[in-house]
Amino acid sequence: MPGGALVATADTGRIEAPVTLKAYMMCAFSAFGGIFFGYDSGYISGVMGMNYFIEHYENLPASLAGHEDKFVLAAWKKSLITSILSAGTFFGAIIAGDLADFFGRRTTVIAGCFIFIVGVVLQTASTALALLVVGRLIAGFGVGFVSAIIILYMSEVAPKKVRGAIVSGYQFCITIGLLLASCVDYGTQNRNDTGSYRIPIAIQMLWAIILAIGLFLLPESPRYFVKRGRIDRATNSLARLRGEPENSEYIQQELAEIIANHEYELKVIPQGSYLSSWLNCFSGSLFNASSNVRRTILGTSLQMMQQWTGVNFVFYFGTTFFRDLGTIDNPFLIGLITTLVNVLSTPISFWMIERVGRRPLLIWGALGMVICQFIVAIIGVSGAKHDPSAVRAEIAFICIYISFFASTWGPGAWVVIGEIFPLPIRSRGVGLSTASNWLWNCLIAVITPYMVGKDKGNLGTNVFWIWGSLCAICFVYAYLLIPETKGLSLEQVDRMMEETTPRTSAKWKPTTTYAAEMGLTKEGTLAPEIVDDVIRKGSVV
Repeated sequence: MPGGALVATADTGRIEAPVTLKAYMMCAFSAFGGIFFGYDSGYISGVMGMNYFIEHYENLPASLAGHEDKFVLAAWKKSLITSILSAGTFFGAIIAGDLADFFGRRTTVIAGCFIFIVGVVLQTASTALALLVVGRLIAGFGVGFVSAIIILYMSEVAPKKVRGAIVSGYQFCITIGLLLASCVDYGTQNRNDTGSYRIPIAIQMLWAIILAIGLFLLPESPRYFVKRGRIDRATNSLARLRGEPENSEYIQQELAEIIANHEYELKVIPQGSYLSSWLNCFSGSLFNASSNVRRTILGTSLQMMQQWTGVNFVFYFGTTFFRDLGTIDNPFLIGLITTLVNVLSTPISFWMIERVGRRPLLIWGALGMVICQFIVAIIGVSGAKHDPSAVRAEIAFICIYISFFASTWGPGAWVVIGEIFPLPIRSRGVGLSTASNWLWNCLIAVITPYMVGKDKGNLGTNVFWIWGSLCAICFVYAYLLIPETKGLSLEQVDRMMEETTPRTSAKWKPTTTYAAEMGLTKEGTLAPEIVDDVIRKGSVV
């Protein structure tokens, strides 16, 4: 390290500096990115159910309002408007992985905010379907940047003891965004002008501006600087994040562990051309649980499973679904209630994800969702689907199902993908995992209107047989494949995945540090050749 040797340790309890309240708040602010992700996902359901929007985009006379079988947005338009955002986010998330390595995590998220604003401006100005779709596609690129890299940023800067809770805060902010969207939709639904849909669309710009300004004032990820060989800047960034002076022994020891781990990973994952850096995500054996290809499959399949739970069916199409049931007076209010349940349930995960762990949370959360969804489906086929009491029971179990999701799979999937990848492929691994989420989000958004639309499949509550069956697969998946990462640093997660299986991972305890393994001097500092090698290799990334 230029300017002096880097103090290191063999004590596994000393690899992370103590953290001040100010530092916790700095780490937690980045979770704000979830608000405009959630808002953007949530407002469209209400907008597509608004009378003026349907009248304007379907060229239908207002006199048909109230005739649910005639006064509806065509299934193909619902599908296109909803899914095009996810198509943009899919590509945005993949591109963002590269940009985060070249320009930094923070810079990539800020760029995503500005791209998102451009998309929102186009949507707000739209008076026809074409411009609305183009605007949502461009906004999708911005959401893809933010949704992928904000998880990466939070995972890299958060202290290990509360990393799960802080990343869960991202999911909580998603639910806040969904709730805000429902409130705004509820407030503008009866307007008889373009303000009914333009106001909910335009408000999104505020969330992007707040996030961009806030992140501009926060430090970059120290692990990004280590990857680029900029050790001095990594020291400064880590000191700001932990609220300690740069010459603190705690800062030196935590940084030494990050550097030693990166040097270890560089020996395991040789660096080469741009193409080979992508191929590294798929290197190793499928039969080795810690190989890069297994980690990439785990991350992408976990995000796929999160979408398979079916929760976005409720948030994307809930208003129109409840409206089509024909027995609910105010579907907008029911949509608002389900969103409120989502918000109130998510904070439970802050405590449970660090106390209970990631693995049990995903296993038991999937089981709870299976039970609730099958109950809704059973009530739907019992012949009482037009009975108001039966419909209330269905809504109650849909709310319980959302509560299970919000406190388990909602935050849990995001937490795990931010922890399982080694630093050399972390940005691309998280980007691919997030892209998987949006790919399946897109597919579900395309298919669902044809499954439940009155002019198409008209499955009604029978759709919950499908979601329940997919959640049963999620239960088996979590039991067999999800490792326990609670209480470990990102570097310790690497070692744990090398030495255990998912079903035995909860019992694993670190016994040494990467600094001790890679090379400590007699003076208790990290071997200078390790630091020099990281600087040299980082300079050509």
